Amino acid sequence: PTLGFLNLREKICEFEQRVNHVNYTPDEVIITQGSTEALTSAFFTMLNKDDEVIIPIPAYPMYRQIIQYKQAKVVTIDTTVSDFQITKEQLQKAITNKTKCIVLTSPNNPTGCIYNEQTLENIHEAVKDKPIFVLCDDVYNQIVYQKRTPGFVKYQDIKDQIIVCQSYSKSYAMPGWRCGYMLANQEFCTHAAKIHQYMIVALNTFLQDAMITALDYDPTPMVESYKARRDYIYQRLCAMGLDVKKPEGAFYIFPSIQKLGISSLEFCKRFAKEYKVAIIPGHCFETDNYIRISYCVSMETIITACDRLEEFINSLRKK
Repeated sequence: PTLGFLNLREKICEFEQRVNHVNYTPDEVIITQGSTEALTSAFFTMLNKDDEVIIPIPAYPMYRQIIQYKQAKVVTIDTTVSDFQITKEQLQKAITNKTKCIVLTSPNNPTGCIYNEQTLENIHEAVKDKPIFVLCDDVYNQIVYQKRTPGFVKYQDIKDQIIVCQSYSKSYAMPGWRCGYMLANQEFCTHAAKIHQYMIVALNTFLQDAMITALDYDPTPMVESYKARRDYIYQRLCAMGLDVKKPEGAFYIFPSIQKLGISSLEFCKRFAKEYKVAIIPGHCFETDNYIRISYCVSMETIITACDRLEEFINSLRKK
């Protein structure tokens, strides 16, 4: 079936009700080839030429590419000036009569930050009386280090405006399986299914039983392991004198290198060439002066990489 097997879509509805306390029916679920295809199907369904999409930056780079492919316009909100949160004033400046969608990623890639209740309420107030979708890229929403609460999807009074794109890659360590799903109201799913079916027809059928099994798995032990790695790398970066916000979820940390007087691209190129460690420059996420470090590797690797990073930073300061 193009939408995915009914028993899997029913299982997802049960899961979302249990975990996020929201009610969806199977005809409001599309089984997708990971969150990437869910995002692409959603954007292709909603966007027309010259529509505007608000993206808080730093942000995952793929959003911009899909939006621009549809000849729509990206409008950014710089969250580096607001502790990686979104203010009422920023939303007021960004929203126009051409705004079609706001994209939210929480926990965030690349910062690891989670949008707080004030940010969520700011967005809710800004869109509740307007024809604006809120696209929630929730692929990290089970990797949370404090008490986990539902994200923007909790605003069921505007359910028809909310689209959730979900992946199995992060929460269940299944990136190579390419499993995901989209949640949206029935009318949106009806139109999104037209895009979905001509891109992939349907997700590989033999994977869908595994998707059912995964939803009964508790990722808490994995999250605790990530938390220990986060605590170690955060302490090391602080000791190096870098300005950094402690991640609240996901498995990334996003320290500022502004004080070092070097671009993020040059920093990462030199670090890779001279110290054999790969990290991602902040400019890839439309925010220079930062670097993204992933800690979804062994503690041994993290310790070695931090030792080399400290040595590299010390050499830059001596110059």
